[in-house]
Amino acid sequence: MLVKFIIVFLLLFILFNLFRALYLMVSNNQSGKPMSHYLGRRVLYSALVIALILTSAFFGFIPLNSNPVITEHTQIQTNIAIQRLQSANTKQPLEKQNAALNPNAP
Repeated sequence: MLVKFIIVFLLLFILFNLFRALYLMVSNNQSGKPMSHYLGRRVLYSALVIALILTSAFFGFIPLNSNPVITEHTQIQTNIAIQRLQSANTKQPLEKQNAALNPNAP
C-alpha cells in the first residue's frame, strides 16, 4: 500500500513540475530556473515512476492484471436458426401484395 502512495505522490509531483514549466513559459520570466529544468525533472520522475512500478510488480508488492490473451473462454453455439429457402426474388407474390394494400379483401 505504501508503494501506491509513493507512486501517487510522484505523479502529483510530475504534474506540479509540468504546470510550473507552463507558468514559466507563459510568464516569460527570465529570473530563476529555466523552464527546461522543470521539464527535465518531469522526465526524470516519470522514468522513476515506471521503474518503481516495474520493480514493485516484479517483487509482488503490487498485483498486476492478468493478460486477457492467456485466459481461455469457451463459447458454445447452438443452432436454433430455422433454415429457409433463399430466393433472389424479393418481390412479394401478387396475393400478398393485394392483402397488404387492402386488408378487407378476401
